[in-house]
Amino acid sequence: MPRHEALVLLLCLLGLWLCPQVRGYFASVDAHVEECFFDRVSSGMKMSLTFEVVEGGFLDIDVKIIGPDDRVIYSGDRESNGKYTFAAHMDGEFRYCFSNQMSSMTPKVVMFNMDVGDAPKDRIEGDEQSQLEGMVSELSQGLTVVKHEQEYMEVRERIHRMINDNTNSRVVWWAVFEAFLLVAMTFGQIYYLKRFFEVRRVI
Repeated sequence: MPRHEALVLLLCLLGLWLCPQVRGYFASVDAHVEECFFDRVSSGMKMSLTFEVVEGGFLDIDVKIIGPDDRVIYSGDRESNGKYTFAAHMDGEFRYCFSNQMSSMTPKVVMFNMDVGDAPKDRIEGDEQSQLEGMVSELSQGLTVVKHEQEYMEVRERIHRMINDNTNSRVVWWAVFEAFLLVAMTFGQIYYLKRFFEVRRVI
């Protein structure tokens, strides 16, 4: 029994140690502005960018991921959301930029996560500790992906709820306006007919 408890404790510690770095942010990108963020990583490290435009205009933005050698790793125009995963091809500072250059006056609010995992390690075949570390690392990364998917779905649900509330509000106000217009036209017609018959009677 103590050996089983020690194994569970070891798995928990390895999970915490091998857990990838997770950075989640909200950024406001003004019109005609490009905002860039940086991560310094080692070659072979797995990186994953997930983003969602949560507010502003048509909910679209230009995205770029650029390596330390100024090579464009990923580029997307007018995207509302997305996910891109890659392995660092060299040591150095990677930057990911959100550009709102195409917007004339509307700022955009972007929610994004940048996951930075560990570089792959050479494993010795038959080494139980290495295999255990590998399984814990994969489990940790899988849990991180699930967490980010849940956050992504929450943001999507909030955006759609805001759109629905906005649409419902417009429908209600339009119905009120139509009712007011109908009442005004009714009173207008009554007044016009009353005046018409009054004029006929005078003549």
